[in-house]
Amino acid sequence: MSNMRYNGYAGRIEYSDEDGLFVGQITGIKDLVGFHGTSVAELRGAFQEAVVDYLETCARLDRVPQKPYSGNR
Repeated sequence: MSNMRYNGYAGRIEYSDEDGLFVGQITGIKDLVGFHGTSVAELRGAFQEAVVDYLETCARLDRVPQKPYSGNR
């Protein structure tokens, strides 16, 4: 398992041998936002697109996007 970071959000990545894909999801928020790709470059692009889409969707719904949980008080 590994992580990517973009615009303050982190994505947890795993490899699915069954599907032949890298799959991931944004971590540290309660909303479920997933992404996938067949290569690291494709996965990175999909992750960045997922973050942008999440922020745009929240704006469209007039909803404040969740900030990633940092563990700090």
